[in-house]
Amino acid sequence: MQRLLLLLISAVLLCAQAPPDSTAYSVAYVDIAPASRNAAIAAIKQYRDASRKDGGFQRIEFFEQAGRPAHFCIVETWAKSKDLDSHAASANAKDFRTKLDSMRLSDYDQRPYKSLSLGAAHNDGSSRSTFVIAHVDIGGQGTNAADLLRKLAEASRKEEGNLRFDVLQHAMRANHFTVIEEWQSAKAMEAHAAAAHTKEYRNSLGPIAGSPLDERLYKAVE
Repeated sequence: MQRLLLLLISAVLLCAQAPPDSTAYSVAYVDIAPASRNAAIAAIKQYRDASRKDGGFQRIEFFEQAGRPAHFCIVETWAKSKDLDSHAASANAKDFRTKLDSMRLSDYDQRPYKSLSLGAAHNDGSSRSTFVIAHVDIGGQGTNAADLLRKLAEASRKEEGNLRFDVLQHAMRANHFTVIEEWQSAKAMEAHAAAAHTKEYRNSLGPIAGSPLDERLYKAVE
Protein backbone atom coordinates (compact mmCIF):
# COMPACT_ATOMS: atom_id res chain seq x y z
CA MET A 1 0.00 0.00 0.00
CA GLN A 2 2.83 2.37 0.95
CA ARG A 3 4.62 1.59 -2.31
CA LEU A 4 1.45 2.33 -4.30
CA LEU A 5 1.06 5.63 -2.47
CA LEU A 6 4.65 6.59 -3.30
CA LEU A 7 4.09 5.74 -6.96
CA LEU A 8 0.98 7.92 -7.04
CA ILE A 9 2.82 10.82 -5.41
CA SER A 10 5.67 10.44 -7.92
CA ALA A 11 3.22 10.49 -10.82
CA VAL A 12 1.58 13.67 -9.50
CA LEU A 13 4.97 15.35 -9.06
CA LEU A 14 6.01 14.33 -12.57
CA CYS A 15 2.86 15.88 -14.03
CA ALA A 16 3.39 19.05 -12.00
CA GLN A 17 6.96 19.33 -13.28
CA ALA A 18 6.12 18.60 -16.93
CA PRO A 19 7.61 21.31 -19.14
CA PRO A 20 5.21 23.57 -21.04
CA ASP A 21 4.42 22.61 -24.62
CA SER A 22 7.07 24.27 -26.79
CA THR A 23 5.49 23.27 -30.12
CA ALA A 24 5.41 26.18 -32.58
CA TYR A 25 2.84 26.73 -35.30
CA SER A 26 2.30 29.06 -38.19
CA VAL A 27 -0.97 29.68 -40.00
CA ALA A 28 -0.76 31.37 -43.41
CA TYR A 29 -3.43 32.55 -45.82
CA VAL A 30 -2.86 33.28 -49.49
CA ASP A 31 -5.17 33.95 -52.45
CA ILE A 32 -3.92 32.67 -55.81
CA ALA A 33 -5.01 33.67 -59.31
CA PRO A 34 -7.49 30.98 -60.45
CA ALA A 35 -5.45 30.27 -63.60
CA SER A 36 -2.44 29.45 -61.38
CA ARG A 37 -4.30 27.15 -58.97
CA ASN A 38 -2.70 23.89 -60.11
CA ALA A 39 0.77 25.42 -60.21
CA ALA A 40 0.28 26.75 -56.67
CA ILE A 41 -0.85 23.35 -55.37
CA ALA A 42 2.24 21.75 -56.93
CA ALA A 43 4.47 24.41 -55.34
CA ILE A 44 2.90 23.93 -51.90
CA LYS A 45 3.31 20.15 -52.11
CA GLN A 46 6.94 20.51 -53.17
CA TYR A 47 7.54 22.93 -50.28
CA ARG A 48 5.88 20.55 -47.80
CA ASP A 49 7.90 17.56 -48.99
CA ALA A 50 11.22 19.44 -48.93
CA SER A 51 10.45 20.83 -45.46
CA ARG A 52 10.32 17.31 -43.98
CA LYS A 53 14.14 17.30 -44.05
CA ASP A 54 14.37 20.35 -41.76
CA GLY A 55 15.14 19.95 -38.07
CA GLY A 56 12.08 20.01 -35.83
CA PHE A 57 9.60 19.41 -38.66
CA GLN A 58 6.35 17.79 -37.53
CA ARG A 59 3.82 18.49 -40.26
CA ILE A 60 2.59 20.90 -42.91
CA GLU A 61 -1.09 20.75 -43.81
CA PHE A 62 -2.83 22.81 -46.41
CA PHE A 63 -6.44 23.50 -47.14
CA GLU A 64 -8.48 25.09 -49.92
CA GLN A 65 -11.50 27.20 -49.05
CA ALA A 66 -14.81 25.55 -49.97
CA GLY A 67 -16.54 27.42 -52.78
CA ARG A 68 -13.52 29.67 -53.37
CA PRO A 69 -10.94 27.78 -55.44
CA ALA A 70 -7.33 28.92 -55.07
CA HIS A 71 -7.86 30.44 -51.61
CA PHE A 72 -5.47 28.48 -49.39
CA CYS A 73 -4.64 28.11 -45.71
CA ILE A 74 -1.30 26.50 -44.77
CA VAL A 75 -0.77 25.22 -41.21
CA GLU A 76 2.78 24.32 -40.15
CA THR A 77 3.78 22.49 -36.95
CA TRP A 78 7.35 22.57 -35.62
CA ALA A 79 8.95 21.18 -32.47
CA LYS A 80 9.85 24.65 -31.20
CA SER A 81 9.92 28.27 -32.35
CA LYS A 82 13.67 28.11 -33.06
CA ASP A 83 13.00 25.35 -35.61
CA LEU A 84 10.27 27.41 -37.25
CA ASP A 85 12.59 30.43 -37.45
CA SER A 86 15.42 28.37 -38.95
CA HIS A 87 13.06 26.86 -41.49
CA ALA A 88 11.69 30.29 -42.46
CA ALA A 89 15.24 31.39 -43.30
CA SER A 90 15.96 28.26 -45.38
CA ALA A 91 16.49 28.27 -49.14
CA ASN A 92 13.43 26.02 -49.51
CA ALA A 93 11.11 28.49 -47.75
CA LYS A 94 12.51 31.47 -49.66
CA ASP A 95 12.21 29.63 -52.98
CA PHE A 96 8.59 28.71 -52.17
CA ARG A 97 7.64 32.31 -51.43
CA THR A 98 9.36 33.46 -54.63
CA LYS A 99 7.36 30.92 -56.67
CA LEU A 100 4.11 32.19 -55.19
CA ASP A 101 4.94 35.85 -55.90
CA SER A 102 3.92 35.60 -59.55
CA MET A 103 0.70 33.70 -58.73
CA ARG A 104 -0.75 35.37 -55.65
CA LEU A 105 -3.48 37.99 -55.52
CA SER A 106 -2.85 38.82 -51.86
CA ASP A 107 0.09 38.98 -49.47
CA TYR A 108 1.30 35.74 -47.91
CA ASP A 109 -0.33 36.40 -44.52
CA GLN A 110 1.61 34.21 -42.07
CA ARG A 111 1.08 34.32 -38.31
CA PRO A 112 3.00 32.54 -35.48
CA TYR A 113 1.10 30.54 -32.86
CA LYS A 114 1.48 28.34 -29.80
CA SER A 115 -0.94 25.73 -28.49
CA LEU A 116 -3.80 26.62 -26.16
CA SER A 117 -5.99 23.50 -26.30
CA LEU A 118 -5.21 20.41 -28.37
CA GLY A 119 -7.12 17.18 -28.71
CA ALA A 120 -5.63 13.72 -29.16
CA ALA A 121 -2.93 13.24 -31.78
CA HIS A 122 -4.37 13.00 -35.27
CA ASN A 123 -3.35 12.14 -38.81
CA ASP A 124 -3.18 14.77 -41.53
CA GLY A 125 -6.65 15.82 -42.59
CA SER A 126 -8.58 13.77 -45.12
CA SER A 127 -10.07 15.35 -48.23
CA ARG A 128 -13.34 13.63 -47.22
CA SER A 129 -13.58 15.65 -44.00
CA THR A 130 -15.16 19.05 -43.54
CA PHE A 131 -12.87 21.62 -41.94
CA VAL A 132 -13.66 24.92 -40.27
CA ILE A 133 -10.82 27.36 -39.63
CA ALA A 134 -11.71 30.43 -37.60
CA HIS A 135 -9.79 33.51 -36.52
CA VAL A 136 -10.98 34.84 -33.17
CA ASP A 137 -9.97 38.37 -32.15
CA ILE A 138 -10.74 39.41 -28.58
CA GLY A 139 -10.87 43.13 -27.78
CA GLY A 140 -9.29 44.59 -24.64
CA GLN A 141 -7.71 43.04 -21.58
CA GLY A 142 -9.16 41.16 -18.64
CA THR A 143 -11.46 38.91 -20.65
CA ASN A 144 -11.86 35.17 -20.15
CA ALA A 145 -11.22 34.38 -23.83
CA ALA A 146 -8.79 31.50 -23.24
CA ASP A 147 -11.13 29.76 -20.78
CA LEU A 148 -14.07 30.35 -23.12
CA LEU A 149 -12.25 28.67 -26.01
CA ARG A 150 -10.97 25.79 -23.86
CA LYS A 151 -14.51 25.10 -22.67
CA LEU A 152 -15.81 25.10 -26.24
CA ALA A 153 -13.02 22.78 -27.40
CA GLU A 154 -13.54 20.26 -24.59
CA ALA A 155 -17.30 20.06 -25.22
CA SER A 156 -16.93 19.93 -29.01
CA ARG A 157 -14.47 17.00 -28.95
CA LYS A 158 -17.18 14.87 -27.35
CA GLU A 159 -19.61 15.46 -30.21
CA GLU A 160 -20.48 12.73 -32.68
CA GLY A 161 -18.48 13.17 -35.88
CA ASN A 162 -15.76 15.38 -34.42
CA LEU A 163 -12.26 14.37 -35.53
CA ARG A 164 -10.30 17.40 -34.36
CA PHE A 165 -10.82 20.59 -32.38
CA ASP A 166 -7.59 22.51 -31.79
CA VAL A 167 -7.20 26.03 -30.44
CA LEU A 168 -4.00 27.97 -31.13
CA GLN A 169 -3.01 31.25 -29.48
CA HIS A 170 -1.00 33.92 -31.30
CA ALA A 171 2.62 33.81 -30.13
CA MET A 172 2.83 37.59 -29.59
CA ARG A 173 -0.78 38.78 -29.41
CA ALA A 174 -2.47 36.88 -26.60
CA ASN A 175 -5.95 38.02 -27.61
CA HIS A 176 -5.81 36.45 -31.09
CA PHE A 177 -6.65 32.79 -31.67
CA THR A 178 -7.08 30.31 -34.51
CA VAL A 179 -9.52 27.42 -34.13
CA ILE A 180 -9.13 24.37 -36.40
CA GLU A 181 -12.07 21.96 -36.55
CA GLU A 182 -12.38 18.70 -38.49
CA TRP A 183 -15.71 16.92 -38.91
CA GLN A 184 -16.58 13.61 -40.52
CA SER A 185 -19.32 15.26 -42.56
CA ALA A 186 -21.11 18.53 -43.21
CA LYS A 187 -24.05 17.11 -41.21
CA ALA A 188 -21.84 16.67 -38.12
CA MET A 189 -20.52 20.20 -38.53
CA GLU A 190 -24.06 21.60 -38.80
CA ALA A 191 -25.12 19.71 -35.66
CA HIS A 192 -22.16 21.27 -33.84
CA ALA A 193 -23.19 24.75 -34.98
CA ALA A 194 -26.62 24.19 -33.41
CA ALA A 195 -25.30 22.63 -30.18
CA ALA A 196 -26.07 24.35 -26.87
CA HIS A 197 -22.38 24.83 -25.97
CA THR A 198 -21.69 26.43 -29.36
CA LYS A 199 -24.56 28.88 -28.91
CA GLU A 200 -23.35 29.68 -25.39
CA TYR A 201 -19.85 30.33 -26.74
CA ARG A 202 -21.09 32.65 -29.49
CA ASN A 203 -23.30 34.57 -27.06
CA SER A 204 -20.36 35.03 -24.68
CA LEU A 205 -17.98 35.95 -27.50
CA GLY A 206 -20.14 38.72 -28.96
CA PRO A 207 -19.59 41.41 -26.29
CA ILE A 208 -15.81 40.84 -26.05
CA ALA A 209 -14.93 40.27 -29.73
CA GLY A 210 -12.51 42.79 -31.20
CA SER A 211 -13.81 42.08 -34.71
CA PRO A 212 -16.47 39.84 -36.29
CA LEU A 213 -15.74 36.11 -36.09
CA ASP A 214 -13.87 35.12 -39.27
CA GLU A 215 -14.96 31.52 -39.85
CA ARG A 216 -14.44 29.69 -43.15
CA LEU A 217 -15.07 26.20 -44.53
CA TYR A 218 -12.15 24.28 -46.06
CA LYS A 219 -11.21 20.99 -47.65
CA ALA A 220 -7.83 19.38 -47.08
CA VAL A 221 -5.54 19.11 -50.11
CA GLU A 222 -3.72 15.77 -49.92
